[in-house]
Amino acid sequence: MSIPRLTLRSARNLHLAAQGLLHKPRRSARPSDILRTINQMSLLQIDTINIVARSPYLVLFSRLGRYAPEWLDDALFRGELIEYWAHEACFMPKEDFALVRHRMLSPENMGWKYRPEWMTENAQEIEKLLAFIQENGPVRSMDFEHPRKGVSGWWEWKPHKKHLEGLFTAGKVMVTERRNFQRVYDLTSRVMPDWDDERHLIEQHDAESLMLQKSARSLGIFRPEWLADYYRLKNIDIKTLVAKWVEEGEVISVQVETSGEMYLHRSLFPLLPQAEQNKLKATHSAVLSPFDPVVWDRKRAETLFNFSYRLECYTPAEKRRYGYFVLPLLHKGELVGRMDAKMHRKHGVLEIISLYLEESVKPDKSLISGLHDALSEFGRWQGASRIATGNIPATLASAWGGEWEIAPNNASDMLS
Repeated sequence: MSIPRLTLRSARNLHLAAQGLLHKPRRSARPSDILRTINQMSLLQIDTINIVARSPYLVLFSRLGRYAPEWLDDALFRGELIEYWAHEACFMPKEDFALVRHRMLSPENMGWKYRPEWMTENAQEIEKLLAFIQENGPVRSMDFEHPRKGVSGWWEWKPHKKHLEGLFTAGKVMVTERRNFQRVYDLTSRVMPDWDDERHLIEQHDAESLMLQKSARSLGIFRPEWLADYYRLKNIDIKTLVAKWVEEGEVISVQVETSGEMYLHRSLFPLLPQAEQNKLKATHSAVLSPFDPVVWDRKRAETLFNFSYRLECYTPAEKRRYGYFVLPLLHKGELVGRMDAKMHRKHGVLEIISLYLEESVKPDKSLISGLHDALSEFGRWQGASRIATGNIPATLASAWGGEWEIAPNNASDMLS
C-alpha cells in the first residue's frame, strides 16, 4: 500500500477538522454542544486573564459561534465536567477522572502544584478544613479572605488558599462550580460518590496510554513527539506506541510536503481522499485564544502553520513585540495574523489596540471580509456595540475605517 502524500495545507485542514475549526457551525449553538466540543478537544485549558473573554469561553466561541458563556459554568455544576491538572489546569469530561486519578494519589510528583512540606506542617488545620467542608458543604478560598477579629473559627485561617490548592492537587477536594470564575470546592467523596480506588483505579501506564490515544484523536494528524505535550506526559516510549497503533489500524503514516512523515488518526480516514486531492477546504475565520489547543504547543504551531507565537503578558511591557494578550487570527486554514485587543465592557466597545498580519499574507477581499466578520462576531458575543481600531495594517484601515458599529446580540437566537 502506497503512503498517502499530502500538501501542508491539507495537513493543516485535517488538524483543524479534528479540532472543530475547519468550518463555521451550521446551526446555532446548544447547551449540549459544550460537552461535545470539549470531548472533541479532550481538554479545555483554563486561564483567568479577563482583558477580553476568558480563555475557556473564547476557545468554545471559536468553534461554536455565539453561545451563552454560562453554559460552560452549568456543565461544570451539573457534573458533566471536572477540573484538574492536564495540559495545565483544564476542564475535561467527568469520565476522564479515571485518567488523572493516579496523579491525585501521587501529588508529590506534581512539582510546583503541590508542596508536601506545607501540607505536613499544616496537617492539623487542613484536617479541620476538611471536617468543616464535610459538615457545612462547599467553600471558596474567598470565604477565608477577610478574618473577623475576636471571633474564633474557620474564617480566621489565613493560609486557606494554599490548603485548598494542595487538597485539590491531592484529589481530596474537587471543583464543583465556579462563581465569578472563582473555584468552589467540595469533598471528592461527594463529587464522585460511586468512585472506588480499589475497583476503578487505572494504573499510570494504562492511563497515560489512554491519554495519548485521546491526544492523537484530538490532534488528528501529528508527529509522535507532539503527543506527550497534550497531557504534559514525561518519559513516554512514543515510537513503540505509535508502531503498535499502526499495526492495529488506529493510525496510518502519511507524507506531508516540507514536513516529512506524520500520522493520521483513524477518525479522519473518511476525509483522507479529499485531503490527498487537496480538496479539503477550510472556510472558517476565527479569533483564537492564546491557550487554544491549536497554538498551545508553540513548536507544533510553527511546523504546521509557519506561525511563530508567544504569549507576552508575562513579558515586561518595554520588551513586548505585539502586545499584552495577543490573539491569533485564523482565516481559511491559515494563521494569518494576531491582534492585541481589550473589551471595554462598561462602554460596549471592543478595542483593537493593534493588529499584525504575517509577512507572507496578502490581504485580499476574502481576508478583509472574513476578518471583519469574525471580529464583529467576536465583539457582538461579548456585548460590544462598536469596534474601535488602533494600529492596524493600512489595507485593513482603508477598508474598515477607524471604527464600526455592530448589531447587538439577539438573545433569542443565541440561546435557541
